[in-house]
Amino acid sequence: MAAVQRLLRAAASGGAATAAAARRRMGSLAPEQAPPAAPAPNGFPFAAEERMRRRPAAERNVQWVFLGCPGVGKGTYASRLSRLLGVPHIATGEPCSRRARLHRAPCCAVKQAEILDGVTDIDMVVNLKLREDVLVEKCLGRRICSQCGKNFNVACIDVKGENELPAIYMEPLLPPNNCMSKMITRADDTEEVVRNRLRIYNDMSQPVEGFYREQGKLLEFDLPGGIPESWPKLLHVLNLEDQEELKLAAA
Repeated sequence: MAAVQRLLRAAASGGAATAAAARRRMGSLAPEQAPPAAPAPNGFPFAAEERMRRRPAAERNVQWVFLGCPGVGKGTYASRLSRLLGVPHIATGEPCSRRARLHRAPCCAVKQAEILDGVTDIDMVVNLKLREDVLVEKCLGRRICSQCGKNFNVACIDVKGENELPAIYMEPLLPPNNCMSKMITRADDTEEVVRNRLRIYNDMSQPVEGFYREQGKLLEFDLPGGIPESWPKLLHVLNLEDQEELKLAAA
């Protein structure tokens, strides 16, 4: 499976001045308490032109790309961020209007990254990472409802940390009762195929990651678990706030 990118961009564009201001705001994603000269968490490479205060997602104007192995959850997190930021999430090649600002494109070579770089003004590239044994188990647990077409995952992943690899816990995403008897497995979700996908991705992605790393745009983000564990930490690293979650937490 080809490597996949997710590009997020604000639906309203204010021209070059707005884009420049957005890049300045995205200059640093380190937590507010860290001094400007200190290294940002997760090895974030950006040099800060000015400190960016944490602000509601609706006020952010960003253009991002998401990278990651097949099955890591690029679509899940890109879709969540799309809703949070109020921007479209569109796969390259799909029909789209001039107002669409969020793209999803296959990226299997540096040449494609260069082409993307030539037609967009990318602020940041987020590389989602997850240990391989967990990825394999996650992919093998994928199920699809043959009636409604929704995706689920029956794998309950509880892997202990060892050999400097982190412990990972992911709850299953079980279907409702009306879908339970209609679950099917994708024909290509076998261990052999999944591991081959990961091998191909790793070979193809390294030059692309290096391309963006050299530009100072690459953020490596190790997923600590499933959505409940990863989503708040991803928002923190991106200096975003989910107002709905804050309301629930305060209730």
